Amino acid sequence: MSRALTLAELEAEGEALGRRLRPGEVLSFEGDLGAGKTTFIQAVTRGLGVTRPATSPTYALVELYKLSRLDFHHFDFYRFRDPREWIDAGFRESFNGRTVNLIEWPERAAGMLPRADLEIALELHGAGRNAALTSRSVKGQKLLTLLEKRYAFPSSGSSG
Repeated sequence: MSRALTLAELEAEGEALGRRLRPGEVLSFEGDLGAGKTTFIQAVTRGLGVTRPATSPTYALVELYKLSRLDFHHFDFYRFRDPREWIDAGFRESFNGRTVNLIEWPERAAGMLPRADLEIALELHGAGRNAALTSRSVKGQKLLTLLEKRYAFPSSGSSG
């Protein structure tokens, strides 16, 4: 199930999610160019406590953040042409159960990535966005439940 959001609502949801993230959680962000993936992730990083503006690591592939309560990695696989590039890049060690991982364009590394706890699909909807959140694990369901209770964010449920 999806929900139409203004950009301000999208950012509020992202910040709320960021405040609730714990080490070992993996979130994937899907959507066309301009759908709001980086905007949502910027809000998540603010919720995590990052004071510098987050940028999408399209050319660097990963941006590392070290915070007092956790470390997290922001991946952007837009430039991948083959899912095996994920292995060649040596990113497997980032998925160690201690780091929060936010992944843009996960489909470009399909079959190589660990399953995301929470999938966030965004699409343009007028001046705002449609957002659909799907849990894929117990961790993802806990995040989804927290957001649903606090922000009445409808989910597409759990399938994992």
